[in-house]
Amino acid sequence: MKLVLITDAWGPQVNGVVTTLVELVDGMRARGHEVVLIEPSQFRRMPCPGYREIELALRPWGKVKAMLDEAFEASPGRPKTPRSPSGGWASRSGDLGGHQEVAIHIATEGPLGTAARRWCLKNNRAFTTAFHTRFPDILSSALHIPESWGYWWFKRFHAPSSGVMVPTEGMRQILQHHGFTNLRSWSHGVDLELFKPVAGASLDLPGPVWLYVGRVSYEKNLQAFLNLDLPGSKVVYGVGPLLEKFRREHPQVHWRGVVPRSELPRIYSAADVFVFPSRSETFGLVMLEALACGTPVAAYPVAGPLDVLGESDGGVLDADLRRAALAALHITPERALARAHQFDWHAVVNQFIGLLVPAGPAAVTHCHETVASRS
Repeated sequence: MKLVLITDAWGPQVNGVVTTLVELVDGMRARGHEVVLIEPSQFRRMPCPGYREIELALRPWGKVKAMLDEAFEASPGRPKTPRSPSGGWASRSGDLGGHQEVAIHIATEGPLGTAARRWCLKNNRAFTTAFHTRFPDILSSALHIPESWGYWWFKRFHAPSSGVMVPTEGMRQILQHHGFTNLRSWSHGVDLELFKPVAGASLDLPGPVWLYVGRVSYEKNLQAFLNLDLPGSKVVYGVGPLLEKFRREHPQVHWRGVVPRSELPRIYSAADVFVFPSRSETFGLVMLEALACGTPVAAYPVAGPLDVLGESDGGVLDADLRRAALAALHITPERALARAHQFDWHAVVNQFIGLLVPAGPAAVTHCHETVASRS
C-alpha cells in the first residue's frame, strides 16, 4: 500500500510520539509499503508557544494540498483489497495481492494535521487519526484552560475520522467519557534490538540512582519526583519549558539535558529505578524503554502506567510515589525484562496496518460538517 502519514511531530523533536512514528515508518517500509511523509521540516516554521524546542508549520494549507493531490495523482485507482470487519485491511501481513491501495493517517492535531483533515473533508476521502498526547490536560496545566474545552475541540477534530487509534485501554475509557467515537485500540511497542541491558553501565553517582527521562514540562508532574525524599541520587534527562525553573529550585538533582537515542540504553541500565511521576499520559513509552533495559519502574496507578505495567511485577504502582520507588528497588532485572518483551514492535506495526482504511470516497463515513465555507 501507499501510506500518506501527516504529523506535526518529527525530528529533530525528541519525544515519545516521534519515536513511535519513526518506528512505525521503518516497520511499514520494511514490509515493502510506500510511506509518504508530510512533516514540519518541509515547511516554513515557527516555535510552538510555550515549547520553543518544538517548531510548527506556518500556514501550511497550500503545500499540504499540493502534496496530497500529488500523492493521489501518482496512485491511480486500482481494485480494492477486501477489508476486515473492523474496517481495516483483511491482510495483516502486508500482502495486498499486488495492488497498491492508498491510506491517509493523520497522527497529530497541529497545523499539518488540521490542513490534512481539511483536504480529506473537501475531497471526500476517508482517513484515520491517532490520539497520542493529552493536550487538553497540558493546556489546563500550562494556560489554565478548562479540560472540558480542550476535549470538546479535540473531539470535534477527530469526529470525521474512520478510526481514532488510542494506545491504552485507560486512554480509551477517558476519551469515551468525553464523547469520542470510532475509537480503535492500537498498542505501542519498544525497539528490543536497541533497548536491552548494558552490562557494567554506570552514571558515576552515589546510589541508589533514581532516573527520569522525558520532557521537563507542565504535564509531566515532575515536581512530584523532585520533591521525593529518597536516598542516593536523582537524575533527569530531558529539556522543556520548566527546565531552568526546576534547576534553580533543585540544584541537588543531576540535570543531564538531551542525549542521542543510542546512549539511552546505557543510561537506563545504570539506574536502579525509573521513576515516572506523570498522571496525564496516553502511554508512556519511556517506561517500556527502561523495562527493556532491566530497570524497574515506579509510577502512579493511572492510565498509561496501568497499561504498561498491568498486573506484571516489572514495576510498582502506588498512590504514594515514594513508597513505589523504594519498593521497586527490590525488583529484579529479569522481571522488568519479561514485561518489556510483551511489547514487540512487529506485532504493533501489523496491528496498525489492520486499522487503516482505504482513502477512497466509497469508504467515507464523515460526520455532518460543512466544508464549503472553507474552500
